[in-house]
Amino acid sequence: MKTLLAQVGEMARRSVTQTLRQPALLIPPILFPLCLLAVNVGGLDAATKLPGFPTDNYLNFAIAIPFMQGALFASINAGSSLARDVETGFLKRLALTPMQRSALLLGNLAGVMTVAALASLVYLAVGLAAGLHLDAGVGGGLVLIVLAFLVALAFASLGAWVGLRAGSGEAVQGLFPVFFVFLFLSSQALPRPLIEQDWFRTIATWNPVSYMLEGIRSVVITGWDQVALERGFAVAIVLCVIGIFGASRALQTRLVRT
Repeated sequence: MKTLLAQVGEMARRSVTQTLRQPALLIPPILFPLCLLAVNVGGLDAATKLPGFPTDNYLNFAIAIPFMQGALFASINAGSSLARDVETGFLKRLALTPMQRSALLLGNLAGVMTVAALASLVYLAVGLAAGLHLDAGVGGGLVLIVLAFLVALAFASLGAWVGLRAGSGEAVQGLFPVFFVFLFLSSQALPRPLIEQDWFRTIATWNPVSYMLEGIRSVVITGWDQVALERGFAVAIVLCVIGIFGASRALQTRLVRT
């Protein structure tokens, strides 16, 4: 029996190959967030004139948004990939082999995370070319990429959970508007202290997306903000654990059914 690492490698190669062969899985996660970033920067730059706004360049504030939107695409791609394996009967055939369940899950996430990692590098490169300033320097850029990767993994694992649980690509596609609402009801457009509506500020405060956004933008605007980074990493790690645990249980149930 092959080792777990070898099995993960084989499944990862399959996942990456499938992803690279489908431009629809590559182009939208990179292009769509960048287009929205340009719209937001152009339309909301006047917000930097508000008293207490943390930067005089809205790009520095808005750069965190593409990373979150890229994570949303990661959740859809991961869930759709596993749902497709359910619908095509691949999981049924796999259940007859000595392949370990964890290898299937980790391998399938590999393709999605390859796109997420590439997209994160593109977002940062485009931001720097457009005048983005990293207050935390080069080290802050590395931390930003690591946190963005964790955020994408968190959303991808949640998408995988839904894909395995529902076994339907349509159900996974329904996740996008739900996750997008969470992004909208966060501190994506304004810092939480500057949100005037009490109900909106309260929701943004309880919304875990706000803390991941604030962790990413902290290295850009305020440098090494320990509180913001700890909260951002903590939320991302907790969501990763929840998503991977849920996906593992759903996969186990799915294989037992077969």
